[in-house]
Amino acid sequence: MADEPLVLGIETSCDETGVGIVRGTTLLADAVASSVDEHARFGGVVPEVASRAHLEAMVPTIDRALKEAGVSARDLDGIAVTAGPGLAGALLVGVSAAKAYAYALGKPLYGVNHLASHICVDQLEHGALPEPTMALLVSGGHSSLLLSSDITSDVRPMGATIDDAAGEAFDKIARVLNLGFPGGPVIDRYAKEGDPNAIAFPRGLTGPRDPVYDFSFSGLKTAVARWIEAKRAAGEEVPVRDVAASFQEAVVDVLTRKAVRACKDEGVDHLMIGGGVAANSRLRVLAQERCEAAGIRLRVPRPKLCTDNGAMVAALGAEMVARGRAASSWDLSADSSLPVTEPHVPGHDHDHDHVHEVSKENLYS
Repeated sequence: MADEPLVLGIETSCDETGVGIVRGTTLLADAVASSVDEHARFGGVVPEVASRAHLEAMVPTIDRALKEAGVSARDLDGIAVTAGPGLAGALLVGVSAAKAYAYALGKPLYGVNHLASHICVDQLEHGALPEPTMALLVSGGHSSLLLSSDITSDVRPMGATIDDAAGEAFDKIARVLNLGFPGGPVIDRYAKEGDPNAIAFPRGLTGPRDPVYDFSFSGLKTAVARWIEAKRAAGEEVPVRDVAASFQEAVVDVLTRKAVRACKDEGVDHLMIGGGVAANSRLRVLAQERCEAAGIRLRVPRPKLCTDNGAMVAALGAEMVARGRAASSWDLSADSSLPVTEPHVPGHDHDHDHVHEVSKENLYS
């Protein structure tokens, strides 16, 4: 094995089939097949549609990644795959594919955590993660504040969404405004031409007795929807750009305020922001302003690495190999609610080695 492990990562937790290849902390390939257009007419992700799309896209996407990286499957030092959290059926497609490739190639298998992968992907852009690192993860399925002293073994939840995640709120408000799906990019675009102070929308869980690090966007979503309905009921035109800007400001204000406070309270001087909503331009600007004012160094991967992708899974897999973490067993299964406190799902070394003795001749061709 080379000093820097060569790892292929498979990500199928939602509607994107992502396959990445990483050597150490260097990204060699990041191939994605999205099924977002197939879900758009439903206004959200349909699990069965996502699972079928993963099945169709898996082998072509892996082949494309290997070609892009200019490596052979035989050269790989390991196969990493998202074991959870996510949509159960979608996860099972990825886990099954990873097992098949790992078994056929005689390579170790690493089932890793989706959320920990979102943190680890920053290593591909900004180098090794400081220890500890505070991470703010914001996407369609989760909004979390996490403290990691070792991305392969120690991730501690500080706070999480108690109802709708930030990304869900973006999707729902975009739907109310008839802007389509997914909501994040389109709201961001309209907000750039609006006034963020035009409408005073509520900031959830920011009162003196509220949980310090938890998030709630359900009340905000309802307030925005009711404001829009009242305008329409009165026969008035809805100022879409101002609504988008004011809603977006309410979301990113709470996210950045709580993240900076968590850094200060824990004495951590680095904040990493990841997840699909981290591609939001206003979130990046406000986070930078508040981090600079607090003496905190901000790390945010480029937008393509913030959304779900195979590169982040490969990055965490490579870190597992580099640190000598135990590979997963062949009975690895998908866990739709895998806790972030489990960055990966280790197995029994002797079981893994025994099975690999069967596949040394390399079944992959």
